[in-house]
Amino acid sequence: MLVIGVVGLGSLGEGLAQVLLANGAEVIGVDSDLEVLARVHDRLGGSRLGLATELVDLKRADLVIEALPEDFGVKETVLRQLADQCAPGTVFLTATSTLSVAKLAIASGAPDRVVGLRYSIPPPYGRHASLIGTSMVSPEAFHLARKAVRLAGTELVSLGCRPVEAATALLYACMNRTMNLADEGYATVEDLDAALKLGCGLKFGPLHLLDLIGLDTVRNALHHLHDSTGSADYVPSPLLDRKVEEGHLGRKTGRGFHRYDGRGEIQPPPRNRVSDGEPREIRRAGVVGAGLMGRGIAEVLIVAGIPTTLVARTPDKAEAARQQICSSLTRLVQKGRMSEQDREDVLARLTAGTGYETLADADIVIEAVAEDMAVKSAVLQGIDAAVKSGAIIATTTSSLSVTDCANVTSRPRDVIGLHFFNPAPVMKLVEIVRTSHTADDVHATAHALVKWLRKTGVDCADRVGFIVNHVLFPYLNDAIRMLGRTDVTVDEIDTAIVTAFHHPMGPFTLLDTIGLDISLAILETLSAASPTGEPAPAEELRRLVASGHLGQKTGSGFRLGNKGK
Repeated sequence: MLVIGVVGLGSLGEGLAQVLLANGAEVIGVDSDLEVLARVHDRLGGSRLGLATELVDLKRADLVIEALPEDFGVKETVLRQLADQCAPGTVFLTATSTLSVAKLAIASGAPDRVVGLRYSIPPPYGRHASLIGTSMVSPEAFHLARKAVRLAGTELVSLGCRPVEAATALLYACMNRTMNLADEGYATVEDLDAALKLGCGLKFGPLHLLDLIGLDTVRNALHHLHDSTGSADYVPSPLLDRKVEEGHLGRKTGRGFHRYDGRGEIQPPPRNRVSDGEPREIRRAGVVGAGLMGRGIAEVLIVAGIPTTLVARTPDKAEAARQQICSSLTRLVQKGRMSEQDREDVLARLTAGTGYETLADADIVIEAVAEDMAVKSAVLQGIDAAVKSGAIIATTTSSLSVTDCANVTSRPRDVIGLHFFNPAPVMKLVEIVRTSHTADDVHATAHALVKWLRKTGVDCADRVGFIVNHVLFPYLNDAIRMLGRTDVTVDEIDTAIVTAFHHPMGPFTLLDTIGLDISLAILETLSAASPTGEPAPAEELRRLVASGHLGQKTGSGFRLGNKGK
């Protein structure tokens, strides 16, 4: 049985001890903090786990993993002590994300036995790591290091230091923006995490991920990034500073942005009423707009059992929308997700036509037309004139002011934003945007409807970009700018983001998927609404759009590929 020592039982050290124990190793954990030892004992205690406060207790270890904070002096001191006190053949893994492994190896006094270990997300949540050798390390030491990491259930990947550093810088700036939104009170921690997890298809919300890595670890990394780049994006959020100073360091201490139980699992927050109002009754709905979003929302409504009228500009467009919804439902039947009888029943709830007068008996009408204030104003006024008193009007705008949309109607109290994500039948997130006018019962009805549709609603204030676009598009813009500042490539950054941080796709693949012209338009809208003019779209993005390279729809963008694939 391999005996492995772990020095430093923070997020990474505890996670490594957990997975090593689960895979049959004997683990000796060392930490100077008695409270940390008690917590690890409660979470992981067993016959193969030994806990100690002194490095001398690691004499039996075949390999020792140093998982201390990113401080060269601290790591150097501990590595030298380990080299002096452990058996001559003991191998040392130093877990560092920013420091030079070669310098640490030399400083240890045993450079032939020191190997670098780099996780972006600590185990058991992170499943990939890199081993960083030096020209001085012996083949035997590197072989044992590889064996130990594989015993931890970790897949070894060769991403290269620069791509991982670039990916880390991008994601830490993204986390920092999210923390600033929380600090402003723009949305709750739970809603911020849910919005970005569901809206971007992430494995972890950014604040949950921050808790897993450790708030102190991320703050130290942000300081390092700010010192090396001078960018304000890396000035740690004041909220992060306050939490670290209070000792709320994340999962490892049981409290960070979320609270964690004795097993290290997130404790759900107390349930609060989403609104002081009682939901209004919804018996029938309307959708104005026969494009991709309008059709998708209408499909979601009728599948949920709500009779819906879809209004298009012309009879031909109305019939085409109906046929496309029919085709979408037919595909569900072919996939075994719906019976033929259910499909017929669902379609019977859909009416497609023209003219606002067809919306007279709707209890809620969802506007889903082009992101142009003149167009939306005309549509909203048409809806307002046609629907009954007490009917709710929802706008799906993603970039315009919901307040401005409400103010063109005669009933701003009855207007709310419901930002569905595309494709609406698939995406589970809806950003619910109330204005200072929105009545409590309208807000309550929006939440009740979103729940009825089996989607997750998150509350946010009326500001350009809401939650997802406000965080996502600056991150995409940062990725483009990084190409001009570093020697990392599009492929390297995309691969590092997907592999190290479990994202469904890298930033450049995502840009090409969204469309570079759409991405540019959103960034310009965000920039125009910002007092600082940031994020100003990267010049490389402007040039690609100007030359007609718009991503997948044209067959070329940041990547070459087949049109429409």
